[in-house]
Amino acid sequence: MTEKYVKATLLATGLVLGATTLVEAQAQGMQNCAPRDTVVERLADKYGETRQSMGLGANNAVMEIFASVASGSWTITVTMANGVTCLVASGQAFEELAEALPPKGDDA
Repeated sequence: MTEKYVKATLLATGLVLGATTLVEAQAQGMQNCAPRDTVVERLADKYGETRQSMGLGANNAVMEIFASVASGSWTITVTMANGVTCLVASGQAFEELAEALPPKGDDA
């Protein structure tokens, strides 16, 4: 897989998770949401995470993946058009991948 393909796959996965979780976050009174600047600052200060990739989702929502190469922690966020950012998912063992696409005609 190429690096673009890997990032696109991560983005697509994040957007699907983001859409589902964003609805849940809104239903819970947006407990996991705050102004974007506050969220980005907290991810950097507390976890050493920086933005690794981003994409545009439904309703002009921006999905971003933040991660720390040093610790392996990662966080997926969705920022709505009004500037509110919600945490969608987080975890450990983040890795950057740059896999090559399989040859055409390969049934793998």
